[in-house]
Amino acid sequence: MDMHKIIFEGFGVVVSPWKLVGYAGVILFTARWFVQMTASKKAGVPTVPRAFWYISILGSLMCLSYFIFGKNDSVGILAYLFPAFVSVYNLVLDYRKSSEN
Repeated sequence: MDMHKIIFEGFGVVVSPWKLVGYAGVILFTARWFVQMTASKKAGVPTVPRAFWYISILGSLMCLSYFIFGKNDSVGILAYLFPAFVSVYNLVLDYRKSSEN
């Protein structure tokens, strides 16, 4: 499959499979905050659930893929590279903490 092939074009918007990957990544990266907000509301205090880190990693990797392979944009690569590493680090810390208990 040609990931750069235009699958939709209209109203000044050009959509390719890579853009769909990027859109999905941005949606996930944004959705993580709704997951965090819902968990905090349920707990009654600010909290970051493990799902937040999973969604962060997946959203970051999808956006990274788009910026590396779909757009070749160094600004986008840098914007999502660091959060991906931080999310993995925090997920590892979360698992370590839960295994100690």
